[in-house]
Amino acid sequence: MANQDDKLKLVISHAKEYGFVFPSSEIYDGLSATYDYGQLGAELKQNIRNYWWTAMTRMHQNIVGIDAAIFMHPTTWKASGHVDAFNDPLIDNKDSKKRYRADVLLEDYMAKSQAKISREIDKAKARFGDAFDEEKFRATNPNVLRAQEKINAVQAKMKAALEASDLEALKYLIDECEIADPETGSRNWTEVRQFNLMFKTEMGAVSGEAGIIYLRPETAQGIFVNFLNVQKSGRMKIPFGIAQVGKAFRNEIIARQFIFRMREFEQMEMQFFVKPGTEMEWYNYWKDTRIKWHKALGLGEENYKFHDHIKLAHYANAACDIEFNFPMGFKELEGIHSRTDFDLSSHEKFSGKKLRYFDPESNESYVPFVIETSIGLDRMFLAVLAASYKEEKLDDGSERTVLAIPAALAPVKVAVLPLVKKDGLPEKAKEIVDMLKLDFNLQYDDKDAIGRRYRRQDAIGTPFCVTIDNETLNDNCVTIRERDSMKQERVEIAKLPEIIRGKVGMQGLF
Repeated sequence: MANQDDKLKLVISHAKEYGFVFPSSEIYDGLSATYDYGQLGAELKQNIRNYWWTAMTRMHQNIVGIDAAIFMHPTTWKASGHVDAFNDPLIDNKDSKKRYRADVLLEDYMAKSQAKISREIDKAKARFGDAFDEEKFRATNPNVLRAQEKINAVQAKMKAALEASDLEALKYLIDECEIADPETGSRNWTEVRQFNLMFKTEMGAVSGEAGIIYLRPETAQGIFVNFLNVQKSGRMKIPFGIAQVGKAFRNEIIARQFIFRMREFEQMEMQFFVKPGTEMEWYNYWKDTRIKWHKALGLGEENYKFHDHIKLAHYANAACDIEFNFPMGFKELEGIHSRTDFDLSSHEKFSGKKLRYFDPESNESYVPFVIETSIGLDRMFLAVLAASYKEEKLDDGSERTVLAIPAALAPVKVAVLPLVKKDGLPEKAKEIVDMLKLDFNLQYDDKDAIGRRYRRQDAIGTPFCVTIDNETLNDNCVTIRERDSMKQERVEIAKLPEIIRGKVGMQGLF
């Protein structure tokens, strides 16, 4: 299998070749960091969306979903702090003309040091075997101690600089660490400056006379401004949550690494409203609940880890990320934040409307605290695609490329394949298609040899292939082939819906 850098290139190429993701506006040479989801990508994206929505709303009686507008009153973003505080520290390299986030350069620097520690530990594990004590090794090995001390020092300085918005200190730290442009190796940097990430536009008929509004940089505010509407119309009692899936827009300094960081992206967010004083209990509950949701997919438990934020956002009293081992290394996949009462209190202040909850049990009125879970749908798509991509050498010496996508998320659930295009087999196959098509997204394919057709379905992640042969006309049985093991089994046509449903349904994930 390719190394991590090459794997991302392979995933990007595979995604385009098989209709998962295309560069946007490609006939006009594309648009930077913008992508279109193809026919299979749209299906996979919808299945991920459904998995999240089901977990949030159907599996919790006290969580409901909404779909708020992208355009919002501009004061919304003043109240939320985005107008004044939604900035990233930007730095340019004078030689390469490339632009970077200063904090990301420092985080990547620390990640490289962490990787050195991991290599030292792996070497020691291989040397000492079962007798290896990792905790003792970390505490005593001089190379590990030096590397960890360096990481801790950089982390402390970076945290202090970010919390103080000290851009000069960030620049000094980049110079002190001798951080170079990742692409050219140049260390000729500009000063660090702040960059607001919101897209502005105008609402109105005549340019210049219109009011400035923003494309929303997150979906959360649509939930907060509808807090009372949902609570009263749904007769919701605290604790309760409001979930939403939708597009958001950020004018990212650096948008790269395929669909990992884009300027137009989709979020799946849930805001959970709780009684003040109980927020840490619920923060820990949602950390545990969300990591279980991820691990249920079977993409490898070793591919996940929690990362506590170095700098807390202006609204938070606790925050962490669930990081996933992407081809680019461990990066943020989902954020879990304790947002305190900042959002509702701020909207109360700016709107002049009371956004409080009356608790009939304690006979008191209060502004609820909020626990947020926020996951990028596009990042989740990339995590599934990258973790599922495999190149395998088979027993007969041949090779295959397979997407081992969890069956419940697979864009195509079953392929129906007549062995030959004659003798009544296509007609029988189409009867089976008609029987299954309302329950499962499927493909019918009668072109090329059966082995080549199997390979095509492996490459797009189809969990099951159903083959109709001459015997089928006599015994009403078909051969069902499983993608991952390639095992084949003869089953009755009448039992196909039940068999497939049992293997590709979401019930297994819950």
